[in-house]
Amino acid sequence: MRDPDPRPVTDRLAEVFDLVGPLYRRAQRKVEQDAPIEGLSVGVRAVLNLLREHGPMTVPQMGRAQALSRQFVQRMTNDAAGLGLVAFEPNPAHKRSSLIRLTEEGERAIGAVLDRERAVLRQIGGDLTEADIDACLRVLSRLLHLLDDVDVD
Repeated sequence: MRDPDPRPVTDRLAEVFDLVGPLYRRAQRKVEQDAPIEGLSVGVRAVLNLLREHGPMTVPQMGRAQALSRQFVQRMTNDAAGLGLVAFEPNPAHKRSSLIRLTEEGERAIGAVLDRERAVLRQIGGDLTEADIDACLRVLSRLLHLLDDVDVD
């Protein structure tokens, strides 16, 4: 049995941030390497996945959900629309902010990307338990919540 790490929790949480940045950037690169099959950038992939998970959303809603600027999300949405992956529809709740929805082609494209990503994740191996993943999600969620007040626009 190992002795507990004597460093303060704040130092250990800083290690989490030190890992999350490179992990995110490498995951982005992997998506971009594999995405040419569907012609998707990481930003377009994020828009498609949000719509797949939540149904039609406005650009501001997607920006808030992903902590991205409305301008960036609008560019990614326009790119996705140019590829025929999303469509704009009237928003009964707000005349100036259209709802964005996936098209059938968008559903197929994000499905293919997610299938490939899951194939990569299966390579991680069996030594991670559900408890490990639950703990990771709990810690990352708490860190994200800590930064809820950061404005992204």
